[in-house]
Amino acid sequence: MERYFQLTKFPSKKIFFVYTSHTMKYFWLSLLIMCSSIEAKMTAAPYGSWKSPITPTMIVSHEIRLGGAGEKPDGYVYWLESRPLEKGRSTIVQRSPDGTLKDLLPINYNSRTRVHEYGGGSYIVDGQTLYFTNYEDQQIYQCSPNGSIVRLTNYENGRFADGCASPKYLFCVLEIHGKTVENCLAAVDKKTGAVQKIASGYDFYTRPRLSPDGKSLSYICWKDPNMPWDGSELWVAEINPDGTLSQSRLIAGGTEESISQSSWGPDGQLYFISDRSGWWNLYRENEGRVEPLHPMEAEFTTPDWWLGQQTYDFWGTDKIVCAYSEKGVDHLAILSLKDGSLRSLKMPYNQIQALSVTGNHLYITAGSATETKAIVEYNLKSGRTQILKKSRDLALDPSYISVAQPIEFPTTDNKTAYAFYYPPKNPQYKGLPGETPPLRLISHGGPTGQTTAELDLEIQYWTSRGFAVVDVNYGGSSGYGRAYRERLTKNWGIVDVDDCCNAALYLVKKNLADAKRLAIAGGSAGGYTTLASLAFRDVFKAGASYFGVSDLEALVLDTHKFEARYLDKLIGPYPADRDLYLARSPLYFVDQIHCPVILLQGDEDLIVPPPQSEKMYESLKKRGIPTAYLLFKNEQHGFRQAENIQRALEAELYFYSKVFDFSLGDPVPPIDIANLKN
Repeated sequence: MERYFQLTKFPSKKIFFVYTSHTMKYFWLSLLIMCSSIEAKMTAAPYGSWKSPITPTMIVSHEIRLGGAGEKPDGYVYWLESRPLEKGRSTIVQRSPDGTLKDLLPINYNSRTRVHEYGGGSYIVDGQTLYFTNYEDQQIYQCSPNGSIVRLTNYENGRFADGCASPKYLFCVLEIHGKTVENCLAAVDKKTGAVQKIASGYDFYTRPRLSPDGKSLSYICWKDPNMPWDGSELWVAEINPDGTLSQSRLIAGGTEESISQSSWGPDGQLYFISDRSGWWNLYRENEGRVEPLHPMEAEFTTPDWWLGQQTYDFWGTDKIVCAYSEKGVDHLAILSLKDGSLRSLKMPYNQIQALSVTGNHLYITAGSATETKAIVEYNLKSGRTQILKKSRDLALDPSYISVAQPIEFPTTDNKTAYAFYYPPKNPQYKGLPGETPPLRLISHGGPTGQTTAELDLEIQYWTSRGFAVVDVNYGGSSGYGRAYRERLTKNWGIVDVDDCCNAALYLVKKNLADAKRLAIAGGSAGGYTTLASLAFRDVFKAGASYFGVSDLEALVLDTHKFEARYLDKLIGPYPADRDLYLARSPLYFVDQIHCPVILLQGDEDLIVPPPQSEKMYESLKKRGIPTAYLLFKNEQHGFRQAENIQRALEAELYFYSKVFDFSLGDPVPPIDIANLKN
């Protein structure tokens, strides 16, 4: 590992040589001379000050955020595109059999649901008819093959998501907002739009799916205080002629078993993912028995933060094509339903977001360490691959790309944690003699989330300017089994903070980061970890909180239903453990923060409302800490609009240039920093 890091100080070049006993002894000398020659042509400049072609404009220009793709028997393929340049609007794209691409939704429609606030599962394809939830009113609309769009439902205060279609009904999740919030399953008449509740009594429902014979409906549900990755249940019910359900029976799950992605196979059996073994693996119900398909220490799904996940699908009657993750890296494989064997597919992707199969075609939304996310078609018979749509057309010299390097590092209680390290990378520059780079550590959201090694231009924005970046999968992250996820149980604000601090200190010890210029940044729960690291540890010298939690008590008293009891597992039951909520809230320990902090917030955020950032800013400013606060209009939880994404990047870079005292290679608009002493 250390030898590899030493080599990556030089720009990557393709080096070819012929191996013989006479030439091999000269190889390392030739390589040293070549690298020395390349390095001599590089400009020595302070880390952080390098000029870079990876600008915020490049990051947001013509960018689309791709959702899953799926083909239908008529040969049409559909996927979702979220477009920052259109104010974050999501549209549905159709690819016809001849390769023609067509936007199905005019500019005044936005296919995005707010069920659970995080959404997902916003459209259903039924033949060539499309049903989608429109963001503005959260009602279901019907898009006919001729392009006409009509509103189907008119359910007051209702939100719809994650459905399937029968000849007469749409079966979907319905979330009703009144004095309280109710989640249930509903049957929507496809002709009249009439809505009837068909399953209720649990706090949350997902994944209604119709059996191949149309007689049964499967679904997943759970009760507070569990989140779906803590414990959930899989049920099957018979469908009555009027769309109601009867004869419900429990298939699998409970308070200590997480169920995800139930799907009916072409054989009429019910398949699903369970973590009963400690890992999210594939199972099926076979004549009343639940049996594993291929047990292994790998994760075949990710936490159900949003609805409609799809990481496996059926190829014919005897095979499943699936994506699974090992130590944060995704793989594709074919699972035989006859003998349980697993055969890997050799494809250059390390992150798979969605997957579907029709005929002999596999469709994935995938990214790699060097290529941006794309919709990819793969012929399972011939092995032919075709990119249907890229998230962006990237005109960038690959020598600027810093490739993620997986690291494992020691942390508290003699445990190991995981991260991806990105060294500074710019073919035009090298650091000053004896200088080590500033570090930007990323604490991901969730906290039951996961960071991956796919190409992220926002990370490259920093590395190409001379920052080292480390993206941490702290204890509590998914992708490493249930036991690793449960490290955070009752320990949020402790385990995640320790792991982030220990990742930074590990890189300092390896001489890969400057101990005096360590910054931590994160959004949402990652913003909380950022602020907690600054308040309760003395490792980082600056921090950037994106819509982060500063007051845990305020969060539990003022957040949406989906996460209203989340902190019961992460901290403890409220109000019984109110003292813990206060003791781990950075807002009440501002006197222990001694370094500059920038806070960035959306003004329409209902998950972490603006007062969380505003109170933190006022407290820091009152104490004389250099601090800045940017409030972005018309933004919710996570920035979707191009101008705001760009402004946030520039603001954070400008902030570090002032507090770490380096000149900017590329000018950016200044921001107001309170208490900054020039």
